[in-house]
Amino acid sequence: MRITVDIDEGILSDLVVMMGETKKSPAVAKAVTEFYKRAKAREFGKKLREGYFDYPTVNEEIEKYDK
Repeated sequence: MRITVDIDEGILSDLVVMMGETKKSPAVAKAVTEFYKRAKAREFGKKLREGYFDYPTVNEEIEKYDK
């Protein structure tokens, strides 16, 4: 999807380098995707800490399937 946003040129230049890209659009797309993934991971971690999930298995059972 195409959108138009105003981003400071200095920040955008730094972003291109940070994302390891040579063009602006792929750098912005990669940065947005990375931001989204990290936000979802934080959300999942918060739910784990709050006891949102109830897993009846114990650590030994999990490790058995991990091999």
